[in-house]
Amino acid sequence: MSTFRFAPSPTGRLHLGNARTLLLNALLARREGGRFLLRLDDTDRARVREEYVDAIRDDLAWLGLTPDGEARQSERSALYEAAFERLQAEGRLYPAYETEAELDRARKLARASGRPPLYDRAALRLTPERRASLEAEGRRPHWRFRLSGGRVAWEDGVRGRQEIDLGSLSDPVIRRDDGSFLYVFTSVVDDADMGVTAVVRGEDHVANTAVQLDLFAALGAVPPAFAHHNLLTSAEGDGLSKRSGALALATLRDEGVEALAVAAYATLIGSAEAVRPVAGLDELSGLLDLRRLSRAPARVDMAELRALSEKTLHALPFAAVSPRLEAAGVGGGAAFWDVVRGNLTSLSEAARWWAIATDDGFAAPPAAPDDAPTLEQAARLLPPAPWDEATWKAWTGAVSAATGAKGRALFQPLRLALTGAPHGPELARLLPFIGPARARRRLDKAVAG
Repeated sequence: MSTFRFAPSPTGRLHLGNARTLLLNALLARREGGRFLLRLDDTDRARVREEYVDAIRDDLAWLGLTPDGEARQSERSALYEAAFERLQAEGRLYPAYETEAELDRARKLARASGRPPLYDRAALRLTPERRASLEAEGRRPHWRFRLSGGRVAWEDGVRGRQEIDLGSLSDPVIRRDDGSFLYVFTSVVDDADMGVTAVVRGEDHVANTAVQLDLFAALGAVPPAFAHHNLLTSAEGDGLSKRSGALALATLRDEGVEALAVAAYATLIGSAEAVRPVAGLDELSGLLDLRRLSRAPARVDMAELRALSEKTLHALPFAAVSPRLEAAGVGGGAAFWDVVRGNLTSLSEAARWWAIATDDGFAAPPAAPDDAPTLEQAARLLPPAPWDEATWKAWTGAVSAATGAKGRALFQPLRLALTGAPHGPELARLLPFIGPARARRRLDKAVAG
């Protein structure tokens, strides 16, 4: 069985770019009948916050995704220790004592000299005496994995054949001087232990993949298949980050953007498949083809996303929105939803139209003096209950015959008096929800001013 995973670090709110990685993995697992795991990379003790863990779970639930399992790296330290000891026993790890400031100076010097800013393995040349001296000064080592050298190749699910010379990379730090492990190492141990068969992630991890394939080999583990998708950027071309909060899923949710629209947009943008509304995640998974992803970054256009959200909302059946409408105090069932949905930019507006239709205290602004005679006649000619969709045509026909008002001169004053808005749902269908008593009060108040 295929196994995919999403491994976010709970150091901030997930953004649209994170959603792309999340959805590509979750949808592929759904289509293949495989497993989808949530693995929280929470080993960065200084930056991880529990509120972000909860927020990640909320974001997945909002998008309609339920992982088949969840794990936290902070609870898997015994596995990392065992793998660390194995690599250490095989001579693949070595302690290094440079501070971050010293490493930064070395990188700058290398660039200034026209050399690549690679770690020069200076720690391997330290004598036991020098190591003891550094530790006596209070320095604690971080640990690096010694790359095997040579070239590493793999068939990438998006980019095709990839080949990287390990000699062009620095030996990665896999353990900090405080004893905590880094992503490049823990991810390999976890993928091997959990039986992950496929990893889809951003193209900024391509170099990491070469390092991790060397780690898989050193641990005697079978690596997953890798695929590296193009990244999303802001409209200005800037990269997205959890620290900046740009295009955070929580913000999009608060602004009323539909979850299904976010899912479709994050999945289809930057691909040969046109961005369009979908009926559900199953349909979206059928449209996904990693081979059709562009190699260029994709810029997020919020106007395009909002338009997609509106189209998605208008197409949603009542069953899909019923719990949300009920929570917002919107009644009327499927009949009311069918009346208003085509005029909504976000679902929250349905509550406003329900109040307009059913609030006994609602009063529109005073009518213009020229419109008052038409509204007075409209009040006198109000049909008796019960009202249905045919009522509007019969009523306005009678008013037109009595006043001579036609077209906009007839319909606009009535709309303003009944709803207080110049535009909105079709009045023939909304009028039965307003009803005769409320309609009469509103017409009288509009005339009286």
